[in-house]
Amino acid sequence: MAMDVEAYAEVGKVSYEAMMYAKSLVKPGARLVDVANATEAFIKEKGFEMAFPTNLSVNHEAAHYTPSYDDPKVFTATDVVKVDVGARKEDMLGDCAITVDLSGSYGKLIETSEMALDAAIGMVKAGRKLGEIGKEVGDIAKGAGFNPIRNLGGHEIIAGELHANIFIPNYDNGDGTELKEGQVIAIETFITTGKGTVTDSETVQIFQKMGSANPRLNITRDVLSFIGSTYSTYPFALRWLIQRYNSEFMVRTALNELYSLDALESFPMLVEESHGIVAQTEKTMVIEKDSARIITQ
Repeated sequence: MAMDVEAYAEVGKVSYEAMMYAKSLVKPGARLVDVANATEAFIKEKGFEMAFPTNLSVNHEAAHYTPSYDDPKVFTATDVVKVDVGARKEDMLGDCAITVDLSGSYGKLIETSEMALDAAIGMVKAGRKLGEIGKEVGDIAKGAGFNPIRNLGGHEIIAGELHANIFIPNYDNGDGTELKEGQVIAIETFITTGKGTVTDSETVQIFQKMGSANPRLNITRDVLSFIGSTYSTYPFALRWLIQRYNSEFMVRTALNELYSLDALESFPMLVEESHGIVAQTEKTMVIEKDSARIITQ
């Protein structure tokens, strides 16, 4: 077990460093695609791969927004930005997130998300029930005048799988599942000024290979081979493929065929249903007998 913990700690440290590097780049006028590309280059230069594409979700966007290849979007002085980053080494995965308030108007929201995460971490130990963690997060959110997002939360991490086995809620969902010593989990607090639910948008920039396929088109076969050898079954960004093939039309043609063959999963951008501003804070940790060992720091 000790070796696994150290491997997770190594990937967690790089994930955290990359998140803080990305945070330093999030400024009014900066292009989202430049921040994402620089963050991913930072991780590669450390000798790691991406556990998933850099997520830069803004305002009522809660998760799963990574910039497109030639994304014109820039951060503005009214933005609340979620920076969600994860590094990978072989099958060891890191995951952490922070919220940056460029507007200066949502300090209490972000502080509440951070407080809720700290309180949740303080409860973590072997035998702790998931619903109890959720209740703590939800109570803190409600007490500050906000809502937890009920259909987003934390998760277990196992070798090769970022979202595995358990869901760690941001409210008391009554789940009596108990944490076990040695588990690796990410607690992920999502707090909003809105009603507290997210829904899929029509924006999709993140995909993941699922199973095998026998495509008809040559370009699809080539893209499928490249995805398999480069990203395996880990999520990847559309812009990564466009950078590789230098043709958005060819890439989209290939992905459309793979999608029709059930060989591709998509991850639409998630938005808060009532357009409330969302704050996200996340850390990865190892469950110990009486506490948690934070590894994304």
